[in-house]
Amino acid sequence: MAPADLPYLKTNPSVIFFTDFDGTITLEDSNDYLTDNLGFGQTKRRKLNINVLEKKTSFRDAFWQMLGSVKTPFSECVETLCKVMKLDPHFVEFYEWAKANNVPIVVLSSGMIPIIRALLEKLLGHKPDHIVIIANDVESRDGKHINTPGGWQIKYHDDSHFGHDKSLEIKPYAQLPHDERPTLLYAGDGVSDLSAAAETDLLFAKKGNDLVTFCEREGMPFTTFEDWSSILATSKDILSGKVSVKKVAQEGLEKEQKDEA
Repeated sequence: MAPADLPYLKTNPSVIFFTDFDGTITLEDSNDYLTDNLGFGQTKRRKLNINVLEKKTSFRDAFWQMLGSVKTPFSECVETLCKVMKLDPHFVEFYEWAKANNVPIVVLSSGMIPIIRALLEKLLGHKPDHIVIIANDVESRDGKHINTPGGWQIKYHDDSHFGHDKSLEIKPYAQLPHDERPTLLYAGDGVSDLSAAAETDLLFAKKGNDLVTFCEREGMPFTTFEDWSSILATSKDILSGKVSVKKVAQEGLEKEQKDEA
């Protein structure tokens, strides 16, 4: 039986899949969409993202500014996102495979739980019974109701400079003796995934995004993906023992360096 503080071991899986949500499971980032369309816009948001990458400001402070610029009532934000957000076309197939093969899916997000839950339910067509969501929340701003103009703000998951340090959820599993722990996989696309990137056995980094830039700069092994079809294929090979995570990561880094040469 799994310890109470290690719930993802409950079914004795050989692989646990941790993943970002926005821009990874979805095609667009819902928080970026809110900031760009209902807040202070893309130009200012992008500048803040670059400041985070260059370590000039913390992700926590930058993200607070972005979402703080959105004054639309929270319920209207959720309604708008449910109309415009789309799932990666191959994620449903991955979800069904993971459910059938005892691969827990854990969403680690810098977004807000009510938005993620609403989007997954809308996009999957049912309540996601095989996904655990660990994320930030939403709360009243200045005593107002969250569904009034300027009435909500993000409620951070922890006190870290990320607002939600995703690595904290993974570390207890990463620190298990090697012969006792499952293979840990992670998929992400952006600056909020930096803390989790070093904690897993294999990182799937979305091609052309900030996470790839970070991994290259830090010399961190990774493999890129464009959609969940390649994640599914690689995960199947890892689960079956056809390939090792080390080999996939090394080949991914070499391929990216070759593509840039």
